[in-house]
Amino acid sequence: MTGLPYSLLVAANEGHSAGSELARALGQMLRWMGGYVRGEVVELVGGPARARVIVLFAAVLALGGADAATVGAMAPQLERSLHIGTTKIGLLSSVTLLVGAVFTIPVGLFVDKVKRMPLLALSIVLWSIASLFSAFASSFSGLLLARLALGAVTATAGPAIASLTGDYFPSRERGRVYAYILGGETAGAAFGFIICGSVASLLSWRVSFVLLAIPGFFLARELHRTVPEPLRGGQSRLEPGALVIPAAPAAPPDEPWPEAPTGEQATGGSDEELARSVAAQRGFKPDPARVLREDPRKMGLGSALRYILAVRSNWLMIIGSSLGYFFFAGLSTFALLFVRGQYHVGQASSELGLALLVGGALIGTLASGSITDLMLRRGILESRVLVPAGCYMLAAVVLLPGILSHHMYPAVWFDAAGAALISAANPPLNAARLDIMPAGLWGRAESARTFIRSLMQALAPLLFGGLASLIAGFAPAQAPIGTHPHGLVSASTTTGLKWTFLIMLASLVAAGVFLYRAHVSYPRDVATAGAAQPRSAAPSGRRADAGT
Repeated sequence: MTGLPYSLLVAANEGHSAGSELARALGQMLRWMGGYVRGEVVELVGGPARARVIVLFAAVLALGGADAATVGAMAPQLERSLHIGTTKIGLLSSVTLLVGAVFTIPVGLFVDKVKRMPLLALSIVLWSIASLFSAFASSFSGLLLARLALGAVTATAGPAIASLTGDYFPSRERGRVYAYILGGETAGAAFGFIICGSVASLLSWRVSFVLLAIPGFFLARELHRTVPEPLRGGQSRLEPGALVIPAAPAAPPDEPWPEAPTGEQATGGSDEELARSVAAQRGFKPDPARVLREDPRKMGLGSALRYILAVRSNWLMIIGSSLGYFFFAGLSTFALLFVRGQYHVGQASSELGLALLVGGALIGTLASGSITDLMLRRGILESRVLVPAGCYMLAAVVLLPGILSHHMYPAVWFDAAGAALISAANPPLNAARLDIMPAGLWGRAESARTFIRSLMQALAPLLFGGLASLIAGFAPAQAPIGTHPHGLVSASTTTGLKWTFLIMLASLVAAGVFLYRAHVSYPRDVATAGAAQPRSAAPSGRRADAGT
């Protein structure tokens, strides 16, 4: 307790009458706590420079997570205010993802060819403006149009952050780093479910959209000012203990792409690109027919996509992870309605249950990256594919009692465990996709994955909502009704959602099957990417490893 402000202790013990003194002391305590947490985070991730990059990238994903969760959290208010049902609520979530899927392919091309940081900052500004338009929409049609505009600018985040993460952090720790970054997406979902959901319930759903829009302007400014554009291909790695993010000099635009390295260089070294090193040590050879020997910057979009989708483990991982996102998108959109109707609880209790789900998802996200990185360092190369496969399959089993139970406790603990397992699959898979692609294709590879994933996420609310409505039409009219302080969740709606969730658990099982099949070809694909990976070139045109 020695670190706590002394003035706060005095104010508490003596019953200080001056409110300003107590407020000042409270402010000092909050600043102390903020400094302590900041120091712990900096130490955990390896220095101030790394912490800044990770936190800002996590904040970018938090915006998208908060937006997606907010639509589901304010579903009861949207139902009453706009006189819409579950299908149209699902459409509001779907259009953002659908438009984002359309735009993500050309965005991936830009990410591989232009400066990524200005592109990312501009997209966040446009995202905030679109959120403000959502707040002032006067009808369902107006809100739908605003969501269409928002979807067009969300396509940048996935490809840009994947490419930048690969350039800033080496393979040996990308699982852990991605866990921290994806933790922002989960934290954003918590903010959307709890804070924006409460604001929508107490004030208005319009205020919730305004609350989402404001942080984006500050985030875009901070990204543009403090995170410089790194050199591509791992030439701007942030080493542990780095105090500042160095401004990388621009490489000459006409510098030729280095030839594919051979021998020991093809593995990327024993530590820098650990996955490729492990693949070489275990005797996995590159596929000569698929070794990239041309400058990826000059590849057309069509030829780049053909190369990306020809990597067998890549498209298997794309399908598997997209099915996982499909289920989670549908679950999060209708979770609040289901919790209220199935467990017969009000706003506060349902938000507490959702908070436990988000907490479980955050724990799963943060744990899996470190676990799979450790397994990789011990030579278990396939861990980045097999661990997610097991997580999806086990999640389908764990979620069953939570969905079937009529009592919030202990059902919510099963739901939280399921959310943890679903989220745990994402960090190792994101790291694995970078391992099987040459650096010059990271943006387009992520855009291809984001395109499929966004389509699946866009379909999820529509399919979940439509199937729930169809099943609800057959539900018995005399079934009990779940009540809450601000209205009713009909028994037919609850029944429809319950059976929809149960049926859609099959998508998690299928996701696990696809990922399990990917582990067979994954090691050779890692070796093939290592053979295509160019040696780092210094800005002057010399090899970075050629000496000084």
